[in-house]
Amino acid sequence: MTNPEQTAKPPARIIPAATILLVRDSAEGIEVFMVKRHHQIDSFSGALVFPGGKLAPGDSDPRLRALTDGADAYDDAELALAACAIREAFEESGILLARKTGKSELLNEAEATALSEFRDPLNKETLPLAEFLEANGLRLACDSLVRFARWITPEMVPKRFDTWFFIAAAPEGQLGAHDGHESVDSVWVTAAGAVAEKDRWTVIFPTRMNLQKMAQSKTVEAAIAAAAGSKIVTVQPWAEGSTLRIQPDAGYGDPHEPLTNIRP
Repeated sequence: MTNPEQTAKPPARIIPAATILLVRDSAEGIEVFMVKRHHQIDSFSGALVFPGGKLAPGDSDPRLRALTDGADAYDDAELALAACAIREAFEESGILLARKTGKSELLNEAEATALSEFRDPLNKETLPLAEFLEANGLRLACDSLVRFARWITPEMVPKRFDTWFFIAAAPEGQLGAHDGHESVDSVWVTAAGAVAEKDRWTVIFPTRMNLQKMAQSKTVEAAIAAAAGSKIVTVQPWAEGSTLRIQPDAGYGDPHEPLTNIRP
């Protein structure tokens, strides 16, 4: 008889990733920029998500430390994740958290739009992030990021990520637009608006929980202050009967999510 312990598959390898909640104030409350994944993307296809993705080799380039504002607040591994978040947000939304060298203000809409041609080569990794910054006289604005959350995909899921969530005020005038490849739609939306349109998109469990966490604040300033003053509790959901559970001290209450809602 086969021993189940010998045939059980080990948990899948965990892939480092990062994402940003790019937020702005509106009459209805905080809005966040979100994109709808293309249905052919193997991770979260058709889902409404924050711009982000997996760590690329260029995100760990040692040259980035000298090309980054706020780098002293991060160790090397953290800086790579912050760079990943900014790069992925630019690739997927066109919103770039960066400054011209020697300037204090973030790029405006015209300056960011003028750099749109670099979104695709950055995505294809044919253009290293450090070379993009050097060639265009830019510095990453990691000082505009605040750590928001950290989620690790459950062990039973075949494709797993260790994702750092950051929050940042969207640069004035940068409105964003989906890339048409990895994402096929984009929207500025409140937390309530994101989960309401079930016929238009799917909002997966970690995204919904972080939308709710964001909505606990009434303004962008309050949300960023709350994130800056909160301890990050690493969330790794686990199965308990027919539900998915997370730690009740992680800042999301004590949700009981049906296991049928798990997405790869």
